[in-house]
Amino acid sequence: MIFIILIIAVVFLAYSNGANDNFKGVATLFGSNTTNYKKALTWATVTTFMGSAAAVLLATTLVKNFSGKGLVPDALIQSPEFAVSIAAGAALTVFIATKIGMPISTTHSLIGGMFGAGVASVGSAFNFTRLGGVFLVPLLVSPFMAAALSFLLYIVFNRTRLALGVTKEKCVCIGGEVRPLAQIEGGTIANRSTVQPLISVADEKDCIDVYNGSFIGVSTQKILDTLHYLSAGVVSFARGLNDTPKIVGLLLVMQALDVSFGLMLIAVAMALGGLLNAKKVAHTMSKEITPMNHGQGFTANLVTGLLVTTASIHGLPVSTTHVSVGSILGIGTATGKGNLKTIKQVLLSWVLTLPVAAAISGSIFLLLQLF
Repeated sequence: MIFIILIIAVVFLAYSNGANDNFKGVATLFGSNTTNYKKALTWATVTTFMGSAAAVLLATTLVKNFSGKGLVPDALIQSPEFAVSIAAGAALTVFIATKIGMPISTTHSLIGGMFGAGVASVGSAFNFTRLGGVFLVPLLVSPFMAAALSFLLYIVFNRTRLALGVTKEKCVCIGGEVRPLAQIEGGTIANRSTVQPLISVADEKDCIDVYNGSFIGVSTQKILDTLHYLSAGVVSFARGLNDTPKIVGLLLVMQALDVSFGLMLIAVAMALGGLLNAKKVAHTMSKEITPMNHGQGFTANLVTGLLVTTASIHGLPVSTTHVSVGSILGIGTATGKGNLKTIKQVLLSWVLTLPVAAAISGSIFLLLQLF
């Protein structure tokens, strides 16, 4: 019975992870109006699933790290109650954040879950040194690295664009507006409608930068949009590669379960979570942190993809959330258009993630010991 509960808890965690995380790789596509929400979500789902499948070959180190090995005695790792507590605590934390539209880290939630359940079970025997060195340091450093790199890379790309003579222009919306007109006919007033020309300029955050010029005969705008799509795909692929094995690590207690099967099960649950429950977090990531144009979105995605992919291959448990938000924040800093209110809310949710997940996981572990 406990193994069935474990599978349900882990699948729920994967679903919540997909709902909160899947759109993060394509947030700049939607935020910069490069494409609409539906197309961005489809691209995220496909490329994330591909990353999850690739994890079978490329990310076995993360599977071992997130089984809890080295943090608590090996005997406890073989306890399904320990794994259930971590999965359920992390899943509830991520699901609650998703419902209120906050992009938090599943990695952070898992670490909080391991900390809470571990301390509840072994107390001071918990390996705090390994927790800090292997898990917390990469999580703390990665968003600052991402922000700094995207800030610097944006400046380099912007100066390169100017040197190549590629200019930008704002869009102006031109259309027609139907307005009723009152006319007197035969002593009576007749209402008629006419279409009058209308020119309007949207708010600055809703305007689209269009890049002029060409490179080897191809439109600069088309090249940039293609690169933007590819970079978003890289980020989503990297997220699937990085997050899937972390969740599968909780199933290692079920020694009869094939790791490859577990990875594919998690991949499907993550895809469904993203398809069904991503909209609130998508809006926060795409529209609320900072306005972006095509070039800025591409720069942020490029930095995120490079950092997360590198971390996955080397077994470093960085958070795609922290890296992607850090990259977007770096762009907002460079342009001076970051939304401080939203940024503060996101940072607060990050601070609360670990203690909330730890409290829930620790409580669940203690409850399971009573039954």
